[in-house]
Amino acid sequence: MKGTLYLIPNTLGPSEFDMVLPKDVVELINSLDYFIVENDRTARAFIKSILPEKNQSVIVMEILDKQTDPLDLPLFLAPLLKGKNAGIISEAGVPCVADPGAELVGMAHRKGVSVKPCVGPSSILLALMASGFNGQAFTFRGYLPFDQNYRKRAFQIMQKEISDGITQIFMETPYRNGKLLDELIKVLHPETKLCIACDITLDSEYIVTKTIAQWAGQLPDINKRPTIFLID
Repeated sequence: MKGTLYLIPNTLGPSEFDMVLPKDVVELINSLDYFIVENDRTARAFIKSILPEKNQSVIVMEILDKQTDPLDLPLFLAPLLKGKNAGIISEAGVPCVADPGAELVGMAHRKGVSVKPCVGPSSILLALMASGFNGQAFTFRGYLPFDQNYRKRAFQIMQKEISDGITQIFMETPYRNGKLLDELIKVLHPETKLCIACDITLDSEYIVTKTIAQWAGQLPDINKRPTIFLID
């Protein structure tokens, strides 16, 4: 019998884990000793924070990040094909959404390995819930292009889609949040609504929706803070 690949959520930052992670998820992590993660050090710190008594010496971790060679993915699945259960742990939030893991999950399906997602916080969906925007039709664009020509085109496409009633959701590398905000104020229509959802589930959580005209001249300081942006 083949093992099961569990998609395990992480907290969205330094917060009380029992406020955002179900008890069943913690118990699942305690039952596993094989994990596929982005960063060994932070994944072990996460496990230690929720399960301080768990024996870390028996835990095996494989690294799955942007530099991982796709040819290594079958090696990650090999233990599952022999019956071992495994968990993919995200650096923050849920795995495989704006996060490595989807290719491995796709391979697991092709190999007949059962994949089970676990309940946990998703900054993208939580931001959409709190924005007041259309949750029936929306597009998540991930990180916007860095190249200025492609970036300008992305803004044009998003402005067109919100005219069609499709909420646009995107993010930026945290240290460039301020620059992105300045761009949004310059390129978007004054009546376009912008929601800034920052530090979701943390004590410093900030979620505010205003029009571009209302935001102009009074932008919040969200430098280096994980943020989801939504326009409608």
